[in-house]
Amino acid sequence: MKLHDLAHGRTGDKGDTSNISVIAYHAKDFDRLLAEITPERVAAHLNQPAGAVTRYVLPQLCAMNFVLKGALKGGVTRSLALDAHGKCLSSVLLEMPLTSDSS
Repeated sequence: MKLHDLAHGRTGDKGDTSNISVIAYHAKDFDRLLAEITPERVAAHLNQPAGAVTRYVLPQLCAMNFVLKGALKGGVTRSLALDAHGKCLSSVLLEMPLTSDSS
């Protein structure tokens, strides 16, 4: 099972920082997502340096917002990256495998 089976996401950017929201489809899955989708796992999955990812929890929305400092390699006006805004990062994160198939 992958993260996209239980949640959807959206990506934003500001300068060199990207943020990725992860929103559970169903409230019953939110505790599992909180336990499994940690800043450390997100950093490892997206090849970010340790400590570069901060997680903000929005329990009333069954959502999390991950802020990735330095993820855009200079930002929109300075990066030569094909996806300078980082819009594909939510799709990449949603491909993260979950550690177990139980709900």
